[in-house]
Amino acid sequence: MAEIRLTAQPRNEFGKGAARRLRRDGQVPAVLYGDGEEPRHISLDDHALSQALKQTKVILEIDIDGDVIPTAPRDIQRHPVRHDLKHLDLITLDRAALRARQVEAEIMGRAEDVAVEKELDPIALSEIVSEMLGEGADPDAVIDAAVERLEAELKAQAEAAAAAAAAEDAAEAAGETEGEAAEAGGDEASSDE
Repeated sequence: MAEIRLTAQPRNEFGKGAARRLRRDGQVPAVLYGDGEEPRHISLDDHALSQALKQTKVILEIDIDGDVIPTAPRDIQRHPVRHDLKHLDLITLDRAALRARQVEAEIMGRAEDVAVEKELDPIALSEIVSEMLGEGADPDAVIDAAVERLEAELKAQAEAAAAAAAAEDAAEAAGETEGEAAEAGGDEASSDE
C-alpha cells in the first residue's frame, strides 16, 4: 500500500474562476474534512496527485505548512471527456482508520496476485474482497472465500449461457421442422389441384 506525501497550499479564493486559475496553473482544488474541524480548502499539484491516485487504497499524507495529516480520497471529480482532475475531497484518518486501510490495501494487493495466478478477473475479485471486508469478513480468510465465490459466479454464468444456447438450438431445430412440415403440406396442396 502506498503512503504518498503531497505538499498542499492553503487557498482562500473560491468559485469557478478561482478553480479554473488553479487548474490552469497545474493545481487541483481540494477540501480536507475531518477531526471535527472546519473544512480546510487547499490546492495540490495536479501531476503528483494524479500519480498518487493510481495506487490502490492510497493514503495521502498532506503537508500543510509543516503539519502532516494522513488522509484518504473520499470523492474524486474528473472531467467527463478528458478525465483530468477537477476537484478532490479528502477525509482525515485516525490511527484505527489508518491501520484498517493499510490492512485492506495489503489484502487487495494479495487478491490481485491470486487473481492473476488463478487467471481470474482481478477487478471482479477485488470488488468481492472489498465487499466481504465491508461486511466484516475475517481478513485472513477473505481471499479464499472471495475466490470460491467468484468461481461459483463464473460457473453459474457459464451454465446459464450453455442452457440459453441449448434452448436457442432447440428452438431453431423446432423451427426448421415446422418449416419442413409446412413446405411438405404446401406441396401436397399443389398436387391436389
